[in-house]
Amino acid sequence: MYTKTKFVLIFVGILFLLNLLAWQEIFILNSRHFLKVEFLNVGQGDSAFILTPGNHQILIDGGPDSTVLEKIAKSMPVWDKEIDLVILSHPERDHMQGVMDVLQRYKADYILWSGVKKNTSEYDKWIKVLEKQKNMGAKVIIAKSGQKIKAGNVLIDTVFPLENVEGKELKDTSNDEGVVLRLIFGKNSFLFTGDMSSVAEKELVNSGENILSDVLKVAHHGSKYSTSDLFLKNVKPAIAVIEVGKNSYGHPTQETLQRLDSFGARVLRTDQNGDITIISNGNDIYINNIAR
Repeated sequence: MYTKTKFVLIFVGILFLLNLLAWQEIFILNSRHFLKVEFLNVGQGDSAFILTPGNHQILIDGGPDSTVLEKIAKSMPVWDKEIDLVILSHPERDHMQGVMDVLQRYKADYILWSGVKKNTSEYDKWIKVLEKQKNMGAKVIIAKSGQKIKAGNVLIDTVFPLENVEGKELKDTSNDEGVVLRLIFGKNSFLFTGDMSSVAEKELVNSGENILSDVLKVAHHGSKYSTSDLFLKNVKPAIAVIEVGKNSYGHPTQETLQRLDSFGARVLRTDQNGDITIISNGNDIYINNIAR
C-alpha cells in the first residue's frame, strides 16, 4: 500500500514538474528578451502582427477582409481590446480592409499612415474609422522619412515616403506613396515595403536611408515590378517573406523569385507556409511554426 502511494506521489510530482517546465517555456518565449513578428496568412494581401519584448502590440496592414481578426485573437488575451500602434502602409483594399475591421473592435493608441487621398468608397470608410478612433483618444501620425517611433528597446524607423504626402490626391494607385518601415531590435532588422515599385525603390536607395535588413517583406506580393536588383543589393536580406494568396496576377512572379534566389535570400510564402513567425533575440533570428 505504501509503495503504491509512493508511486502515485512520484507520478503526480513528475506531472507537476513537466507542467511547470511547459509554463516556463511559454514565459521565456514571451519574456523581455524576444521580439516576435508574425506575417499573417490573410490571402492576397498584407498583414503583420508584432509583439515587442516590452509587450507592445503593433499591427502593420490588415489584408483584404476580416481574416486578420481571427489571427490576432490568437496572439492577444481575450480581454485585451487595445493595440498600441496600427500602421497602414497605403489605402488599398488588400491592405486596408482588415485594418478597418480591427479598428471597429479594438482601440488604437497610435495610428500611422501616409495621409494621401483617394476617391474610393473604401477610402471614405477609412476616414470615418479614423475619426471614430480620434474621438476615442487615438493619436494619428502622418508618416514621413526620418520619423522614429520607440517601443521600449525596439525602434521603428520610417524611411519612406521621402516627403510629406498628406492631402495629396491620387487618381490611380497609392503604391509609391506608401509607408516603408525598418523595424530594429538590437543587431536585427526587418524591412516592411508595402507595395512600392522599383521606381520608388530607386528613390529610396538614392536617398541614402539605411535599408540594410535581415528580413525583407517583399513588396507587392512578389510582383515583377518590385524587388529590383538595385534594391536587393542595398537591403541584403537573409530572409524574404512574400505575403500572397490565390490571385490572377501571377504573384509571385518567376522574375522576382529568381532575383531573390540570386541574392541568396531564403524565401518564405504565406500561400505555401501559412502564418510565418520570426523571433529575434537581438542577435539571432529564428523561424518558427513553418508548415512543411
